[in-house]
Amino acid sequence: QVQLEESGGGLVQAGDSLRLSCAVSGRSIDDIPMAWFRQAPGKEREFVACRSWSGRSTLYAVSVKGRFTISGDNSNNTVYLQLTNLKSEDTANYFCAAGINNGLTSSQERNYYYWGQGTQVTVSS
Repeated sequence: QVQLEESGGGLVQAGDSLRLSCAVSGRSIDDIPMAWFRQAPGKEREFVACRSWSGRSTLYAVSVKGRFTISGDNSNNTVYLQLTNLKSEDTANYFCAAGINNGLTSSQERNYYYWGQGTQVTVSS
């Protein structure tokens, strides 16, 4: 069973940076695709970024490309999302998600089977 635990959210000002962490247990991050999604109040959950199981490829939503970076550290089996130049529209609950072994690197929720509880990011303008 894969378990995910997010941390690192908080209240920041527009233009600030933040790093979210997703600690993974039950599977190596080198074996599974990992992704970040977010959900703002009153909106549907949306894709933010993903990382292939090999770590060699990444994919970003247009709205965050150039500002957010997804990465992994296999020494502590943790995936990160570095958020820079934050905007008020980035305010949301951010969720970490994991796929199956050697699974697709995808922006689609249906390809991710394990989810964390989320960490709140609030950006004040």
